[in-house]
Amino acid sequence: MIAKHWAIFIDNESNKSEFVQSILKGNPPQALDALADLNGALFSKLTIERFMDEEDRHGKKVITKPGEQSLRSMSSGEQKKTLLNYLFKAKPDYLILDNPFDNLDTDSQKKLVNTLTDNSLLITFIQFISRKDDLLPFITNYASLKKSSLIVQKDLTFFSGSTSKIPFSEKIPEPLHKIPYSRSILLELKGVHVKYGDKSILQNINWIIKQGEFWQLIGKNGSGKTTILSMLTGENPKGYGQELFLFGIKKGSGESIWDIKRKIGYFTPAMTDKFTGYHSVENMLISGLNDSIGLYIRPTEAQLRLAKEWLALIDMWHIRAKRFHDLSMGQKRLVMTVRAMIKHPLLLILDEPTAGLDDASAKLLVALVNKMARESNVTTVFVSHRKEPGLEPDKIYELQMTENGSVGVIK
Repeated sequence: MIAKHWAIFIDNESNKSEFVQSILKGNPPQALDALADLNGALFSKLTIERFMDEEDRHGKKVITKPGEQSLRSMSSGEQKKTLLNYLFKAKPDYLILDNPFDNLDTDSQKKLVNTLTDNSLLITFIQFISRKDDLLPFITNYASLKKSSLIVQKDLTFFSGSTSKIPFSEKIPEPLHKIPYSRSILLELKGVHVKYGDKSILQNINWIIKQGEFWQLIGKNGSGKTTILSMLTGENPKGYGQELFLFGIKKGSGESIWDIKRKIGYFTPAMTDKFTGYHSVENMLISGLNDSIGLYIRPTEAQLRLAKEWLALIDMWHIRAKRFHDLSMGQKRLVMTVRAMIKHPLLLILDEPTAGLDDASAKLLVALVNKMARESNVTTVFVSHRKEPGLEPDKIYELQMTENGSVGVIK
């Protein structure tokens, strides 16, 4: 019998985790009742993280062989390929794919599509999907998950991916205190190279970033985007002894890492993926002024006024007292993006901020980022694997892989 595949469209209100676990435990909804007595497996970011924890805590390799590269040191594409091979060897009857294309470059996405298509006659796939463009080509059965309810759809006309009017009519708020800096060049990498053992990651990187510029950093999985971000934040010890200048100071000249961090606003979804604190939305936002995740001191009246202005801008003032933990994913990303921006840092780094978002929420976040870059003198570096519709960077810095490490090309 030919496998019957499903695409289940989710938004940021969907109770995906509970729904997935219900299927795997043999309690699927009526539309998927054929799965009830079958053996299933989950292909997801959380599954990868679980195996990484096994390696980190116990030195136990489950899906990789002894002597092979650790999961954590692999690129997103390599991690997903390794997990998929492991799951296929287990020969499950069906495989749940949880946003399988998140954090993958275009080439890796194409390879994954080909692999899944080749196996589509042998195994049933249930694809949970946030972005319409990610729909697997062989899937012809559709549903949407509204909170915990599965709604079967006849075709794709139900999915528009549209969003309501962008609620960013006012100008972005001014900072409480401007960070003093008089030079035009913010960061400069001159002939920078990074090598781990025998493997070259970056080769002869030359990049000048000036005040007020809006950059997008792109590159294939494993091209060194994470490495170069760690150079920009001063955290990578490979910067010592190289022509790396951060805010006018050469790396290794006695600068404090905390002095560097005070000048930077940073957000990556990993910051809150495992966040369990019970801070209010308002306090979470204000914590960006103190470079902490969560607020642990009493805010000042000026900080409270500034938080009100930002929350009004993103139409979240009415839920200021709600726990951050209870927000939808889209709301969390908006709050954390504003948190990174609230002090008007000299450098704002947004690392894959739209990963896992539905189309409407991604559109909203991109509109906010464009507005912040346009209405401030904050230098922005936006990192994304996918070509994000609507993003308006001034320049693109692409890491292109070679046998001797990635080189940088300005577009």
